[in-house]
Amino acid sequence: MELPLTQHIVPGRKPLNLKDYEKVGGYQSVRKILKAMTPVEVQTQVKDSNLKGRGGAGFNTGLKWSFVPMGPEAATPKFLVANADEMEPGTFKDRLLLEGNPHQLIEGMIVAAYAIQATISYVFLRWAYKLAAQEITQAIHEAYEAGYLGENILGSGFNLEMHLHTGVGRYMCGEETALLNALEGKRANPRAKPPFPQVSGLYGKPTIVNNVETLCCLPHIINNGVEWFKSLSKSSDTGTKLYGVSGRVKTPGCWELPIGTTIREILEDYAGGMQDGYLFKGLLPGGASTDFLVEEHLDLPMDYGSIQAAGSRMGTGTMIILDDQTCPVGFVHNLQHFFAQESCGFCTPCREGLPWVEKILLAIDRGEGKPEHLLTLDFHTKYLGPGNTFCALAPGAMEPLQSALKYFREDFERHIHEHHCPWSKVWQPSI
Repeated sequence: MELPLTQHIVPGRKPLNLKDYEKVGGYQSVRKILKAMTPVEVQTQVKDSNLKGRGGAGFNTGLKWSFVPMGPEAATPKFLVANADEMEPGTFKDRLLLEGNPHQLIEGMIVAAYAIQATISYVFLRWAYKLAAQEITQAIHEAYEAGYLGENILGSGFNLEMHLHTGVGRYMCGEETALLNALEGKRANPRAKPPFPQVSGLYGKPTIVNNVETLCCLPHIINNGVEWFKSLSKSSDTGTKLYGVSGRVKTPGCWELPIGTTIREILEDYAGGMQDGYLFKGLLPGGASTDFLVEEHLDLPMDYGSIQAAGSRMGTGTMIILDDQTCPVGFVHNLQHFFAQESCGFCTPCREGLPWVEKILLAIDRGEGKPEHLLTLDFHTKYLGPGNTFCALAPGAMEPLQSALKYFREDFERHIHEHHCPWSKVWQPSI
């Protein structure tokens, strides 16, 4: 099995420095594109590889780039931003790449910047990733010293500046236009679209925002070609994918596997199955903002189309496991508390609806729920759904709720009828 993204990452070992990274083929893709490829050719190769965005949206990366205006009349400067904010609950895949091989990210960013002719780039990093910040800072310094960043890179005439920007911990920055507002020093509110960032992004200039894992795939696509990248997968989607599992499994973690590996294989062969004494009840396949899948879905391939057809989204590919001894109501309430807290407050349904949903779930979890509360929750899953809010935060928050009401409705009803949480060892009424 080829593992291009993680082949040089060894847990407990510092990441490769520049010289060691070059010895294993590092920055060869940069030399190749600057010497022998035009920006449009790079775009075309990435588009043909069908590399889909690994941040959750699953949109074709090369196609996204193609919307950036090119040519001498295009607005300048252009910007490239690596979204390393990774605030999705249950998601930790990008952290592995950031801490384990930062030069791979920098190399991918140079490829992407060249493809759209961006001359300024940023790594927008989650505030809590302190070690990653240290490693990225060192790697950027080494890249400048070696001539991979700065003016006239490798004598090609192409210029690229790169900066590390540490965020302040807002989930909203997962939405690319909110991230751009934050990068400009503004409140992290989403922007109206159109115009899209590819045309008017950071400071009103053409901008591409790509996920860390997406960018790390680029050097390997350039070096090895489209057909090689396609051959890595087990499905119509292409390449490998970083899959993660958290919850009451024996060996939680993160693994690079062929995209299309089944949920069961990831859960049982890599995560070691459920811990002794616990049974599988359900899972969120791609972080907190995805719909639950249950036992009947375990043999599905973890790819974009298969998971969508089952009524969920692959999202980040990092699963959160729900076991039989964890209360589904409390589980979902905890997620809704997070989403309500992280709402930017810009639009009314999200600002007012999410706290109301959280309060209802808290009442049900405490044994104070009423039958009509379930109807109110059903209403909110539609009222806060796609097309009714300014961005995707509230619709994403509704995904675990609507699917919990679908698959675990009896558990909600038990809380209401028994006036306490059946999972509580000792129930005490709230004051």
